[in-house]
Amino acid sequence: MELPGLAFAVWMFIFFCASVGGYPSGKIREACTSMIPCHGSSPRLSPEHTITVNGTEFKPGDSIEVHLSGPDFEGFFIQARDAEHLDSPAVGSFMLVDRRLSQLLTCGRTKNSAVSHTSKAKKKLIKVYWIAPGDAPKRVQFLATVVKKYRTFWVKIPGPVVSQRNALSPTTPLHATSEAVPTSHPVSYLPKPFNASGCGSMKFCIRNPSNCDPESASCFFLSFQQEKTSVFIEMSGPSEGYLAFALSHDQWMGGDDAYLCVHEDYHVRVSTAYLKGRSPPVLDSENALEDVSWRLVDGVLQCSFRRSIRLPAYKERFNLDASYYIFLADGEATEGGLINKHRHQPLITNGVYNVTDLPQDIGGSRSPQLIKAHGALMFVSWITSVSIGVIVARFFKPVWSHSFLFGKEMWFQVHRMLMLTTVVLTSISFVLPFIYRGGWSQRAGFHPYLGCTVMALTIFQPLMAGFRPSRHAPRRQLFNWFHWSTGTMARILAVVTMFLGMDLPALDLPDPWDAYTMIGFVAWHVSIDVLLEIHSYCLIRKVEVIEDDRVQILQSLTSAEAEGRLFKQIVLTIYICGNVIFLSAFLAAINQI
Repeated sequence: MELPGLAFAVWMFIFFCASVGGYPSGKIREACTSMIPCHGSSPRLSPEHTITVNGTEFKPGDSIEVHLSGPDFEGFFIQARDAEHLDSPAVGSFMLVDRRLSQLLTCGRTKNSAVSHTSKAKKKLIKVYWIAPGDAPKRVQFLATVVKKYRTFWVKIPGPVVSQRNALSPTTPLHATSEAVPTSHPVSYLPKPFNASGCGSMKFCIRNPSNCDPESASCFFLSFQQEKTSVFIEMSGPSEGYLAFALSHDQWMGGDDAYLCVHEDYHVRVSTAYLKGRSPPVLDSENALEDVSWRLVDGVLQCSFRRSIRLPAYKERFNLDASYYIFLADGEATEGGLINKHRHQPLITNGVYNVTDLPQDIGGSRSPQLIKAHGALMFVSWITSVSIGVIVARFFKPVWSHSFLFGKEMWFQVHRMLMLTTVVLTSISFVLPFIYRGGWSQRAGFHPYLGCTVMALTIFQPLMAGFRPSRHAPRRQLFNWFHWSTGTMARILAVVTMFLGMDLPALDLPDPWDAYTMIGFVAWHVSIDVLLEIHSYCLIRKVEVIEDDRVQILQSLTSAEAEGRLFKQIVLTIYICGNVIFLSAFLAAINQI
């Protein structure tokens, strides 16, 4: 092999090894197939660590507790595979107990199909749960790679073999603990996922995103189907903690009839609850739900049950033949089944609905209409009208200095119109969150404080402009400085405020799309501003003599500027089109939530 080729091969080997074995963070997806860390040495043969499970049989949807234990070790990698074909892809998915020590990885097409370490910290015991998939093989074996030190490790340590019920071979070697999986829960397993057939014709459905397939890993689904004096309810969504829906007389949490599917230890508990204010729900010890079933596969939690339309014996249960707002929420649950606050704003229907009336297929929104309007108006104000108004005032004075509109120079009238539009839209937008919240929000961080500052500066700008000195007055230069600095400060704070507001629960735009798009807008505006500044500077250089009394603070008002009229008009047109694209993207995102 020639030297360059040899060097390239060595470089590729080093790169591959580094990518597999040089990550103490445990993100080693490259080792999904071989489970071998590239640490520059051979694996040990006699393992010091063991894998144990708490059961020997499973059915699809069951949870099996898996322990990896032994002397101090730094890294690990756990998978479950077909016991008859150990070189096949990983089977099933895992759930974590301690996120400080372990993390989920996706091997192949199965989400959360492996577990690894999060750091090099010493550990003696790792505990996770394995969720049996619907298409699991008859026999599944757990495998683990353990790294004691960088050059001391064991690969594919064989663990217990667990079998589907009625498929256990008498010769199967087992290494499981004697603890049995609880099976005394009055629920059954759903053999297959829900589907949307009958939505809008036979059953009342709520889907988010609209028209999504409940078999999808990103679809939140809730359906009601009336059957004589009862209603059969299906609920599904991507969650490994809990899913819940509630019937409410308004769009605020509190005084609501709630139904929860909570992943607890080895099963899913379906319970009713009555929500009091914003306090965590207290699950009822008894409920009137029948035909309860559940399924938890690949991170998608599904449960179904039946309840009577009227339940006079349960005072806190609402009658299902009345109209309500419907909430749909998800979140995390602790090991003991205690639920945490939902991860994001619940999905709320846009109006009241009677689920026993005519079947419908509707969506909902995770953001209240007033908050959507607040965000939309702020985007219109500060992405379009302000930005264009500033560009016009800064660079188009000489271009439009001889054109008049309603008795004033065109550039000034356009600038004033855009800025007054900003004041009006910002003022309307400013009051909407207060109307929605009924006062000041204590949970919005710095966003409301910065918003109030922007509002004050927005009002101060036109008031200051009303006392503008004449063009040749001694104080005109001081006014120019104050007018420019106040406007610039308002624009900077407005962008920061929008950055903070986009991730608040009430208007949680897609992350990280929202941040990248806002950064793109800022870069777009700055690039156009710099381009026009360079163009102005080049024109100024052509002038041999510049009269001092014609030099303005922003160096915009020179006779040479008029030479670039066509160029500036083309740039302005492109800039407006770009701003409209950014604005349309934000408004479309707001409409989708």
